[in-house]
Amino acid sequence: MFLTLSFDAAMAAIAMIASSILIWSSDAITGPYSISSAVLSTCFFVLAVVLGFTIRGVQKQVWRHMGWPDAVMIVQAVGLSGLFYLPVMLLLNGRLVAPWATFLVASLLWTILLFAGRMIALSRSTHMPLQIFNPVSRSGQPVLLVGDAENCVTVLRRLQSSPQGSKVRVLGVVEMRGADPGRAIRGVPIMGSVEELGNVIDVLRVRYGQTPWLAVTGTARSREGMLQVLDIASTHGAEIMALGSDEAAQILEPVRPADLLARPERHLDIEPVRQIIEKANVLVTGGGGTIGAELSRQVAALNPTNLTILDASELNLYGIDMSLGAFAPTVDVTSRLGDVRDVARLTDVFQRAQPDLVIHAAALKHVPLMEHNLCEAVLTNVGGAVNSARAAVAVGARRFVFISTDKAVDPDNVMGATKRLAEIAVSRIAADSRMSASMVRFGNVLGSSGSVVPLFERQIAAGGPVTLTDPGVTRYFMTVEEASSLVLQASALQALEGAADLFVLDMGEPIRILHLAETMIRLKGLVPGEDIQIVTTGLRDGEKMHEALTYGHEQVSPTYVDGVNRVASLNGHGELFDKQLAALLEAASRRDRSETLRLLGVLVPEYGANRAVKARRHSA
Repeated sequence: MFLTLSFDAAMAAIAMIASSILIWSSDAITGPYSISSAVLSTCFFVLAVVLGFTIRGVQKQVWRHMGWPDAVMIVQAVGLSGLFYLPVMLLLNGRLVAPWATFLVASLLWTILLFAGRMIALSRSTHMPLQIFNPVSRSGQPVLLVGDAENCVTVLRRLQSSPQGSKVRVLGVVEMRGADPGRAIRGVPIMGSVEELGNVIDVLRVRYGQTPWLAVTGTARSREGMLQVLDIASTHGAEIMALGSDEAAQILEPVRPADLLARPERHLDIEPVRQIIEKANVLVTGGGGTIGAELSRQVAALNPTNLTILDASELNLYGIDMSLGAFAPTVDVTSRLGDVRDVARLTDVFQRAQPDLVIHAAALKHVPLMEHNLCEAVLTNVGGAVNSARAAVAVGARRFVFISTDKAVDPDNVMGATKRLAEIAVSRIAADSRMSASMVRFGNVLGSSGSVVPLFERQIAAGGPVTLTDPGVTRYFMTVEEASSLVLQASALQALEGAADLFVLDMGEPIRILHLAETMIRLKGLVPGEDIQIVTTGLRDGEKMHEALTYGHEQVSPTYVDGVNRVASLNGHGELFDKQLAALLEAASRRDRSETLRLLGVLVPEYGANRAVKARRHSA
């Protein structure tokens, strides 16, 4: 700050001396040049400048982050300095030669020098010195930027140069590292470090009459930075929003729980996936669901010859069809309405599509609902997978990908048992054909239909309470984007014809549902247990306290794809399995619940054993 003020004072002195020389050298002034007059006027002018600029706070500006508010501040400080110098001119009028002319010329030269120095510094930093003249919004949602200075500058620059910036009013910046305290960037004051965030929120609430949103950017958007900000924000009633530094993120958006996942950065090579999808025919069953739709978008981005989407929901199918029309208008997308349980419809769709790659994402996945809809779960999750795999073999598909779940491991519920049975059935179909198959297991997908995240969001918006089955329950979580990208990576790992591989995605550490609920409450600037109550309801039918990704007897080995592991699973199933599977599907078709349940327990022995244990526990 001292250097800034020294520069401004030095420029004032140079401008006054140059002005005196110019005025004295003009024809309008007669007589010898008075050094004492020039020194006197320069000293008082510099004194007025130091006083005016200090009062206005110009010395706090960070030149490389100059903006329109800084330019306005400089003009105001120049005017204030002139007011301070005016009495000097009146009192010393007899000792100064042409004081008004000298002052006006000096002010003009001085202002030019001030802006020239700052624009040179701004040009070296951004290569866009004229952005100093972009105005900033004085209305909109009050916001406090939290992040490192460089990212905050980028955000401010784009907000101030975009019409979208009028929707927010940036009140200040909290620098994560505590850099440049007391200074300003683009006219926005740096109000402290993250350790002072709570006090800054309170000050702004009093000053402006409402609590500002916290817009996190840069290092503050990392998981560690977000958690640090979250702990402070929730106790001070501030809601956290995300404001990225990329072109598309100019408007505040709610921070997603996914941003707080402890997930290592993936370094994925897209080329192997591109090689199997580009110029190929791809078919996605259940392509309108949360996972299926994201898979369809990622497939479309790799330029397949044709992408066929099959879904039983007209609404979901319409949604993904419209989405892909905007996202990938050059890709040939065919949307087919149909149920994977309908063999005739599947045969027709597959024959028309002639897929090289089939991704089977169609499934019924809501655990408690499937406990009470056993036959439907069997017909869709098992029968649908079998029908799709057989249809793929019939048309000569080279690869088949089956989306499984962590609930297929030591299943304690119908949904998990049907998915485990489908894993085995698909592997047997592939073994008897030239088609390679891969089963991909992973845990919960954040934000998918039926997941806890949308439920918690609705409950928080309604003022609570947030309902948990048990405070000790843990689950594996992954974003739909990451899960889908890893599924496609796993599809590229298939190599041998007739091979059936089981892959499991690296889900990181399981997350306590209680912690997830508390985090989502804090993201809204509320305090768990005070502003929003958390209520325990007890485990529902078929739910477990903890899930696992593999059986104890399964051998797990890493692949070259970061985040995808291969599982060596011992199946050992033969013709008896095939007969029992056919009997199961027949019983489910007759809606014979007791026989369906019995056969499901036979085909998935661990599920049968778990059912027997629960039955003995209830009878005791």
